[in-house]
Amino acid sequence: MSLLWTGLAALALSLLLVAAGRRWPTPLLQQEWAQADPGLAALLALALVLLPPALMAALLLARMRRHHDRGESSNCAQGER
Repeated sequence: MSLLWTGLAALALSLLLVAAGRRWPTPLLQQEWAQADPGLAALLALALVLLPPALMAALLLARMRRHHDRGESSNCAQGER
């Protein structure tokens, strides 16, 4: 069931990005406010690139800790080789 919610959240995010692209067709770093403060624009661009993978890694680590996963396959965990 959580996979369904994850897929729906990804679809909703994609729809929001498409809507934003139609509303603001000018690339982020070429907008007026970005030209006025390039440091802030670069920080925002960096956050948009690095934040999603970091959040996914944090989610995966949290799930691994909750399930006490040691990275072994199910066969190795049962003593089979």
